[in-house]
Amino acid sequence: MAGGSIPHFQNDAGYAVIEIGVKEFMCVGATPPFDHPHVFLDMGADSEKVCPYCSTLFRFNGSLKPTETRPDNCLYVIQAA
Repeated sequence: MAGGSIPHFQNDAGYAVIEIGVKEFMCVGATPPFDHPHVFLDMGADSEKVCPYCSTLFRFNGSLKPTETRPDNCLYVIQAA
């Protein structure tokens, strides 16, 4: 995603699979203070990637925008201090 920021995703609900519209992203686990180290993940040529910390399976869905997820509400928005 050259020229843009890397989207961050969270999994407060404990979903097994989250569909996302990007192949490069950050997983934060649950929202702070229950997060894990914020890890950069890159699917490369694959269409799925498992987070090594929380085991969430992220699946690429080209019909979604970079800030959309299925199920909804898994985009993590960094709060300004």
